[in-house]
Amino acid sequence: MLAAESNELMPQLNKVLEHFEPSAIQEVFSLAGQLKAEGREIIDLSVGEPDFCTPAHIKQAGIEAIQSNVTRYTSCEGTDGLKQAISAKFKRDNDLDFSVNQIVVDCGVKPMLFHTLLALLDAGDEVIVPTPCWTSYPGMIQLLRAKPVYVRGRQENGFKLDPIDLDAAITENTRLVMLNSPSNPTGAAYDTAEMQALTDVLLRYPKVWVLADDIYEHIVFDGFVHANPAQVEPRLYDRTVTLNGVSKAYAMTGWRIGYAAGPDRLIRALVKVLSQATGCASAMGQAAAIAALNGPQEFLRDWARIYQERRDYLISRLNSVPGLDCHTPEGAFYLYPSCRGIVGRKSADGRPLENSTDFARYLLQTCGVAVIPGGAFQFDPHIRISYASSMDVLEQACDRIETACNDLA
Repeated sequence: MLAAESNELMPQLNKVLEHFEPSAIQEVFSLAGQLKAEGREIIDLSVGEPDFCTPAHIKQAGIEAIQSNVTRYTSCEGTDGLKQAISAKFKRDNDLDFSVNQIVVDCGVKPMLFHTLLALLDAGDEVIVPTPCWTSYPGMIQLLRAKPVYVRGRQENGFKLDPIDLDAAITENTRLVMLNSPSNPTGAAYDTAEMQALTDVLLRYPKVWVLADDIYEHIVFDGFVHANPAQVEPRLYDRTVTLNGVSKAYAMTGWRIGYAAGPDRLIRALVKVLSQATGCASAMGQAAAIAALNGPQEFLRDWARIYQERRDYLISRLNSVPGLDCHTPEGAFYLYPSCRGIVGRKSADGRPLENSTDFARYLLQTCGVAVIPGGAFQFDPHIRISYASSMDVLEQACDRIETACNDLA
């Protein structure tokens, strides 16, 4: 029997996956892991994970939950205690009022995002995605048979969405606009005036939902004040869903707690999805998240100062390397330098670097520094560098990057 005939007789997979690419970040992780297994010393600047440890009082809350046998299923929408803490957090940090019935909890922000999109989108709907964007945005949208509509930011504008471009991109098929501030991968964040300019556009389109991904809200620099679209424009309250969690701010990536808050009818739809998709988030993780949100918050500012020191050092070093051009972001712990001046040059063995993927692979294989190519974020030629590492590690990485770039013909 011919192979083609054999395949026709086999059970089929989801046809969306025939044209679907896995996360480019995972590909970098795999290659870096392979090189480590071969004995190479790799400096990994690809991971979007705080290098700080979960604070002691939060860990203790998780330990006490386990010792008290808080280890069973909870409500699929989260415990009342955690939802009350989330409600208080929104009032304290964002001046937004959400009842516990307007809040749901999930096993991390990434699942929360996918389940929110599942509750909002039908096949064929258009979703406006400002680029550069987090790699999972287009992937999730495509899995749901909806269509990502990319609206490109400009480096000279800090990679931020221009209100005129937003207005031009909205059509009768637009269901959702996604706003990530501060951004992964660029660290770009919208201040109140910039967010108001976007919400002024969105007010003209009453059938369009707004999704605010605020996961990096507390990692901001130079006195920047975070602005949420529903906070800036209360008339968008009933069609804005805000996603957040404890992973990035509180160094709790492995605890897997994310949450969403929004209008009641959307949250009721989300509860239906969660009841079938996850069951519930970790009981002890939720107990620890209560301690994070209700406990001391001063250390968040201390951590932000450390991140800012790292940011400033990296920008200075990278901008001194011929071929690299790095802007100064408002938040998160990423830099997104242009490597346009590198593309077209050749490695010592004569191989041309034709794009950011070639450059990222060159850095990893030649000098053992792992970064993410800009193609993963729908915006080239750039690379994403995470500075969630110690200053010593960043200094070593910069030395290696500088040497590798100077070795290019």
